[in-house]
Amino acid sequence: MPPRVELPPGLRAAILAAADGALPLECCGLLEGARDGELFRIKAIHPARNLSPDQSCFEIDPADHFAAQKAARASGHAIIGCYHSHPHGAAQPSAADVAGAGQDDFLWLIAGEGRLNAFVYRDGGFLGCVTGADWVTSSE
Repeated sequence: MPPRVELPPGLRAAILAAADGALPLECCGLLEGARDGELFRIKAIHPARNLSPDQSCFEIDPADHFAAQKAARASGHAIIGCYHSHPHGAAQPSAADVAGAGQDDFLWLIAGEGRLNAFVYRDGGFLGCVTGADWVTSSE
């Protein structure tokens, strides 16, 4: 069974709105939550400043990363992944995403072309998660 993601509809909408608002640049941020086996439960998102000078990449501001980690710990959660947008491409991992990934079992949400897709980085590549109409949702 592929990894699954529990994402409250309001957080999904916030990521898609951030993607639209960042055009023509990539938006980015971190995902707070918990992991239970192959289920990733997202409890909060932490928007971050994109420090990349390249419009087709993202680099999360270390100060924003630290603040997100601190907030997650205070809530009894962890940073379980990141999100970003592809303003001129599909919601699929790019070559830059593959090159920049490194932490196994880290969740990546990618927004593009009005869609939001989920992937887990594992063993040097991305594994697709349950997405689209099959999203596991939560009312939280």
